[in-house]
Amino acid sequence: MSVIEPAISPLFNAHERRGPALPSREMHEGNYWSVGAWSASLAALATFTGIACAVWLWTGMVVPWDSKNQFYPFFRFLGDSLQSGIFPMWNPYHFGGHPSIADPQSLLFSPTMVLLALIAPQASMQMFDVWILCQLAMGGVGVLGLFQRRNWHPLGAVLAAIIYMLGGSAAARLQHTGIILSYAWFPLALWALEAALQRRSYGLATLFGLLAAFMTLGRDQVAFLMGLTLLFSVAWQVLHADRPVQWLRQRILLLMFMGFVSAAVLIVPVLLTLQFLSASNRPDISYGVAATGSLTPINFITMFAPNFFGSLNWDYSFWGPGYETSIEPNWTDRSINYLFIGTVPLVLLVWHGLACGRVFARDARVFTLLVALMAIYAIGRYSPAFELIFDYLPGVSRYRRPADATFVMNFGFAILAGYLLHRYIVHGVPKPWPEWPRVVAAALVGLVCAVMAVLFVLALQFSLEFKHWDASLRELLIAGGVMVFIALALILPRTPGARFATAFLLVLATMAELVWRNAGASFNSEPIAFYSVYQEMKPVEAAGLAALRKDMAARADIDGFPRVEILGLSGPWQNASMMLGLENTLGYNPLRIADYERAVGPGENAEDTSLRQFPGTFRGYRSTLASLLGLEYLVLDRPLTKLPRHVPRPLATQIFAGEKFYVYRLGKVTPRAYLASIIKPVDSEAVLESHEMPEFDHAHEVLVDDASMSLLSQAVIKGNESAALDPHVQIAAHHANSSVIEVDTESAGVLVLHDLYYPGWEVTVDGKPMPLLRVNILFRGVEVPFGHHIVEFSYNPLSWTNLRRAAVNALRGDDE
Repeated sequence: MSVIEPAISPLFNAHERRGPALPSREMHEGNYWSVGAWSASLAALATFTGIACAVWLWTGMVVPWDSKNQFYPFFRFLGDSLQSGIFPMWNPYHFGGHPSIADPQSLLFSPTMVLLALIAPQASMQMFDVWILCQLAMGGVGVLGLFQRRNWHPLGAVLAAIIYMLGGSAAARLQHTGIILSYAWFPLALWALEAALQRRSYGLATLFGLLAAFMTLGRDQVAFLMGLTLLFSVAWQVLHADRPVQWLRQRILLLMFMGFVSAAVLIVPVLLTLQFLSASNRPDISYGVAATGSLTPINFITMFAPNFFGSLNWDYSFWGPGYETSIEPNWTDRSINYLFIGTVPLVLLVWHGLACGRVFARDARVFTLLVALMAIYAIGRYSPAFELIFDYLPGVSRYRRPADATFVMNFGFAILAGYLLHRYIVHGVPKPWPEWPRVVAAALVGLVCAVMAVLFVLALQFSLEFKHWDASLRELLIAGGVMVFIALALILPRTPGARFATAFLLVLATMAELVWRNAGASFNSEPIAFYSVYQEMKPVEAAGLAALRKDMAARADIDGFPRVEILGLSGPWQNASMMLGLENTLGYNPLRIADYERAVGPGENAEDTSLRQFPGTFRGYRSTLASLLGLEYLVLDRPLTKLPRHVPRPLATQIFAGEKFYVYRLGKVTPRAYLASIIKPVDSEAVLESHEMPEFDHAHEVLVDDASMSLLSQAVIKGNESAALDPHVQIAAHHANSSVIEVDTESAGVLVLHDLYYPGWEVTVDGKPMPLLRVNILFRGVEVPFGHHIVEFSYNPLSWTNLRRAAVNALRGDDE
């Protein structure tokens, strides 16, 4: 090993010192971070990122599931819209219409994704994945910065950065693109926070405010927990300052300025999201629902043996805790429960860190405490503390999966592992708790061993119940043998140079192991062919889509703007309508407009036909509401006659039939826009509660919500009981954020547009603002006088009126 050291140590500017075990000042004498050290560290990070990306590219794999079923279509919709000169605040191709600007998962407020949409609006799936991995590399640079600030060794920084990028949840849950984007900003934000507070710099404070806002714009639970971590960091610095009150007094204005910068960026997106949540299907999560997303404690065994429960098996034979194996409700799966960060880091954490006490050193204990707090949060219902956290910590009840805290744990593990490698290089192999009496030290080592033994026994017992104990035991024995080998490798070197060389080789080994285990693994990869609809459709898909478009074009003069229901097709087809320009009544998204959910019953995804419900207001595809929606086509994975029993089977014209791809035309529907002369007041909420759609004449009558009745003139309310001459109503322009309609009428009435009513929509008649009406239970309307008029419905969520209303409702806790 000593032969290697002279060649590589100049790159890292390694100044080895023996020094005492804990005193931080002596420990950090000398500067490890020369220009060469930075260059070498960045080169190592870039190489690691490139090799990891190559695994997916060379094997023809892509990051699957939510990454492609949900986030990639949102990205392509964003790119196509920007290319057309439109910022897509409203998405007409998703669940009958969707407020993209209010949905945290739509990527509209992600700076890096908007940048990609501008420079490569039609980026391939693989380019999309590479871009996301580069976001993690960006966060890895932040990890290097945190080590440089502490003057911890660059080799430790590189180890920490690669664990942060491709360890544990970061690798296993690459599919959750929004969470990964939030996670990627965090190290940079923490780096800027620490630097700003140390230097009392308003420039760095501005940088922190922006970075923290970019992190929080994801508005997911990981962003929420990392925001709390930033507050925790500030509190820790206050409590550990020599003069806490003076320290805080000197920086209070700086902290307020940071908050102002972040708030300025966040206030609009957060208000719009709160507005959406108040009108959505899931404004709050109950404790019982959230608890089902808890991390079962025995999953920590995957830190020792990554394939202990079959997490890496390509045949998906996973037998660990999850929704398929647990008796009690459990919404976790193998990707959520996977925690492997590498064998070398684990040996350092268990031996040097816990058994010998180095993670409790002054420089490291803040990260140790962070990991402990997040572990308590992650295990959820298995900890008595989580229920108190859920009930009393504001914001927690917005989220359903406490296991998301494993992302913050992974960050904490990464920092601690890198720190322990730094300590090894500088001070060598530690003695157990050197400042404590031998009896106490032995007891603490025994406690660590006992906890590990209990974990092993419980995990093996779980595998035994599912008759996989032999496979689990084999994985554990192999992992144990590797750990013993690593421990010997750490013990043998006696000189500083030899320790450096050993550390260098162990970092290389960890890079290789993380790429081998966690890049292109079965929990974050699928063949690109599974998502052919986005790239090169299968012949049957292309033929079916061509038949659908041809039929739509032939009937355009009759029906104008038909909607399509895509049901039962494989995952990517659920949201492919965003890229194909099809106005879909279904989709895949956990967030949906509540009234639409109650009235139409679309369910969380359109792949599983059992989730498609048919409430009384939408009894079938020939119902009144289906007609009002303009639902004219069905695209199915099977013939109508083979749909599940609970799905209505209407009379329909088959226009295409192929292997797992069928297209039907349902027949005539209500026009997208019409003028009604007769007003029928209705309590829309009562209709949704009773699941009974009122009968009315779709040609001349309109159901006006009670709350909108006061916005009508008396002349229109009285109506024209005799049949008026048929007015001329034509949609002149129909875009994502607006619709323009020409009206010619000899009598006043209510113009109905069968697009969803939602806060932020406004309407003008001949350029004059008019009150927007809620009509026909779910849709928009406006009063129109007699004569010729140009009516424009436009989505303006950023208007002062809408933002003020959103703020008032958020403060009051009102529903929209």
